[in-house]
Amino acid sequence: MSIKFLFLSLLFITLPEIAFSQSADFTIQDVKFQSQGVTLSGSILTPKKIFAAVVIVHGSDPVKRELEFAKRLASEGIAVLTYDKRGVGESGGVYVGPSVGTNNIDTANLNLLSQDASEAVNTFRSNLKDKKIPIGLVGFSQAGWIIPIAASKNSQIKFMVLFSGPTITTLEQLRFQFYTNGNTNFWENHTEKDAREHTKNDPDRYQFVGTDPKTFLNTLSIPGIWLFGEKDIQIPVKLCIEQLNEMKAQGKPFEYTLFPSRGHNTVSGNITLPFDISIQWIKEKALSTKKAKKSN
Repeated sequence: MSIKFLFLSLLFITLPEIAFSQSADFTIQDVKFQSQGVTLSGSILTPKKIFAAVVIVHGSDPVKRELEFAKRLASEGIAVLTYDKRGVGESGGVYVGPSVGTNNIDTANLNLLSQDASEAVNTFRSNLKDKKIPIGLVGFSQAGWIIPIAASKNSQIKFMVLFSGPTITTLEQLRFQFYTNGNTNFWENHTEKDAREHTKNDPDRYQFVGTDPKTFLNTLSIPGIWLFGEKDIQIPVKLCIEQLNEMKAQGKPFEYTLFPSRGHNTVSGNITLPFDISIQWIKEKALSTKKAKKSN
């Protein structure tokens, strides 16, 4: 059964009393915007000198706006819109959970969250003074399904950065996650072949239509980078890399970086390399986008 959505026209509203704060490098302005009949609340961080802009897309948890991560990006010259997830914090609507289950990653919820991300991009574009600044999506985990859907619907999205984003289907991810069962020593006791067999063939515990991000990625021509931790027990990283290589062979501008000592959370703790690589990559893509616009 097909799922139809009513696409509402964007309404950009600042808070009745606009909340500003400022550091040496950027200002923070609170905003509200409409998506699928609810009001979402977030913050826009604007550096003094902007070379790119990103909207942060959440993982599966009930997450408020990612201000600390946004500040790191803004301090590097990247404007950011980060918002409280639907049904969380100051945002309206209903958060759909639990983190693992039929309703959190079913097609309807992923499409709804992708529409939220798309409306955030529209809001951001109307707020940015320089209309030539390229806007991309940066996201974590579950965003690996949401971002390709949003990018396939919104041509204003010019690049993608995915931290531990799956390229496998939602059903395959659940099979793998149930198999690893939170065991941090999983890869010390299991082979890649064994994990792949379970991911492909285990019986599904939930009966719903799976979402395959490759369906949307195959329609895109915008650049993307995936940052993986080799010890990930939430997604089968090497299988995802294999699928990315297949798409790259077909001419897709997709890249990835693998961190052997990291797990699913590649940007935690004092290890800054994944973050630094993502920043450098965004700078390169923003520069190439601007050059392409000048040549046209």
